[in-house]
This record gives sequence, structure tokens and C-alpha cells, in this order.
Amino acid sequence: MEMTLFWLILFTLGRTPIDGSEMERDFMWHLRKIPRLVSERTFHLTSPTFEADAKMVLNQACGIECQKELPAPNLSDLEDSLSYETVFENGTRTLTRVKVQGWVPEPHENLTAQGAPVRRRRHVYGTDSRFSILDKRFLTNFPFSTAVKLSTGCSGILVSPNHVLTAAHCVHDGNDYIKGSKKLRVGLLKMRNKGSGKKHRGSRRSRREARGGDGREGSRESLKERAKAGRRRKESARGQRAADGMPSFQWTRVKNTHIPKGWARGGRGDAALDYDYALLELKRAHKKKYMELGISPTIKKLPGGMIHFSGFDHDRADQLVYRFCSVSDESNDLLYQYCDAESGSTGSGVYLRLKDPDRKRWKRKIIAVYSGHQWVDINGVQKDYNVAVRITPLKYAQICLWMHGDDASCTYG
Repeated sequence: MEMTLFWLILFTLGRTPIDGSEMERDFMWHLRKIPRLVSERTFHLTSPTFEADAKMVLNQACGIECQKELPAPNLSDLEDSLSYETVFENGTRTLTRVKVQGWVPEPHENLTAQGAPVRRRRHVYGTDSRFSILDKRFLTNFPFSTAVKLSTGCSGILVSPNHVLTAAHCVHDGNDYIKGSKKLRVGLLKMRNKGSGKKHRGSRRSRREARGGDGREGSRESLKERAKAGRRRKESARGQRAADGMPSFQWTRVKNTHIPKGWARGGRGDAALDYDYALLELKRAHKKKYMELGISPTIKKLPGGMIHFSGFDHDRADQLVYRFCSVSDESNDLLYQYCDAESGSTGSGVYLRLKDPDRKRWKRKIIAVYSGHQWVDINGVQKDYNVAVRITPLKYAQICLWMHGDDASCTYG
């Protein structure tokens, strides 16, 4: 247990043993000029049906190998994919067309050096490398406190006092919004203290049952015994959850949801894995520390080649699960990585800890969204791997536009 905690702290702080001069030169956040994304026109669309089933895996996705065979996207295609839908809590929906200004095309190639290790499948092999965060000192503090849970079963991350970044497939299957996303809620972490919780009066139904079917009062002794038994059950459940380190959630309704048109195709072509991200605006602001967005660097700029993320894996009921792992391959838009992960963790924010050159201190930023195990085209054969969608300069500009409503605050990132 002590050794596990030691390694958890070590890697959470990102203390990768590298040469000091190399650290100073390469492993730093560097601000770069961001292309402008300008809202051109907004159209009203018909309201969604919200009938799609939650779907964590695409039928077919163009992965890194597939992307190498495609021509570089032109500006018109990018503007179409970066146009976006907004669905509001009352069920109405709009489409906003955008124009891109100041865009410099990235080199269209596989950026990973030759001889990269063979990728592993998504399953947990041998020793499970995930950490359940049970200690309140970690769970309620940054960076773990930025993780959130969606009512649709995914994870997400706080990126402002009012916004959560997650995966698009957590609310939309590419054709329609999924069941439950109309009344989407976000659960923010909080801890239950043993014995806390308000005492509630019995419900009318309980009082009627206590009186019996004809409305007559039951025996006084019987009522006392039932009340005591109920209190014992509630206190036992609360105490067990607190002792186990399981968090509870403060649930907040979502005011609106933004999804790029590159994902929300509405039946007009396949959803593009590159655009599996969405931004949720909360109806009520929170007071927690959030994590800033960053531009995804290349693998060579990752300390130890490692990434980090935390989410709510379904196989560890309501526990926050942290993991760190190496990245095996990358394209301009995707990362393949080795993290052990199960369903429920999709939508988590993938982050790095690099040095801030201005303040001379270490800082964490989100550089990708975990899309989960996806089927990707590998030389004409469909295989499933762990995939994360990188935050590129254009995607940074789009998410920033969603958060601020204009591009005035999105000049550098």
C-alpha cells in the first residue's frame, strides 16, 4: 500500500527522471498563435428526438493508418467540420456555420518515429495499472477534483467555472442525441462524512403504511422499532461509503451542449473520430479549481512519453480511477495509448504537466479527450484500440469560442 501510494504521488506530480537541461529546453508549455474561428451564421434546426442508444464504439473509424492514405483536408472541409450544433435544455437546436482565418496547415503525416512498439489491445493485462483514488486528501483536491461524471455514464473534466469537456459520443451517436441527454446532468465530486446527511421526515406513504390500511394508528412500539431500523440502515450505508472512500456527487443540470458538425453528421456520412469531443455549459457555476486547455504537443515533447487521465470506470462502482501510460502512436488528430481503461472513463480529459516558461513553475493542461476503445481501420482490417482525440490549434480555437462566445480571448494557446 505504501509503495503504491509512493508511485501514485510520483507520477501524479509528473517527476519523470530526465536531464535538467533537456527538461528546461523541451518540456515546457509554449504559447502559439491560434487560428481565428468566426461565427458566420446560425440556423434553427428541428428538435432532436433523443432516441439514440448510448454507443461507446463507432461501427467504423478512420484511424492513424487510414488517415495517412487520405489527402490533406482543405479549408472548406475544415470549416464544414468545425461548424457546430448547439442543443439547449428545452430541446431546441441550432447550427452555426463558421469561417476559419489565419490557419496554417499542419504537416500531413504520421509523426511517430520508426520502430514504435507494437500496440496492445484495450483490455487490462497482467497487473492492473489503474489507481482508485480513495484518499480524501487526493480526491477533493486538484487535479483529481476536476473529474466529473455524466448522467449518461461517461466522464468529463472541468475547463472553466461553467464548462465541462467530454467526448461527443457521450451525448450523440453521430446521427441523433442519445436517450437521457435531453435532461443531461453533470456530477461534481464531493465527499460524504460519516454520520452527515439531513434527517428527513417519513414520507406520507410511510406514515400511511404505519397506520395500516384503515388509517388507524399502529402500536407505539411498532412505530418506534420501524423508525430505529430505518435510521440504522441509513447510517450504516453512509458510514460504509465514507469508509470505502467512495465519493458522492453534486448534480448540476446542463444548460446547453456544443458538438462539432464533424461528429454530428445526422445520417449524412459517418461521424469522424477526429471530432469526438463536446462542450457542456452548466446551468449553475461551480467554485472548484478547473484545468486549462492546452495545445497537444508531439510525443517527443511528452515527459517520459506519458499522459495522465482520471475517470469513473464502470467496473469500479463510483470510484474515481487515475492512470498514467505511454503514447504509442500519433497523427495530427489522434493518440493511441496504453492506458488500462474500461467503459465509463470515456470523455475524460487527458492532461500533461509541463513547465510554464513565464512563471517558472509546473502546470497541468488538457491536451486531448479520451475517446475510449474504438474500431479503427488498420491496413483494411478493423481492430480496436484505445484512442484519444488531440486538441489541435483549430480545436482549441473552437472550444475557446464555445466557452467565451467570441474569439477575443482565443488569440494564443
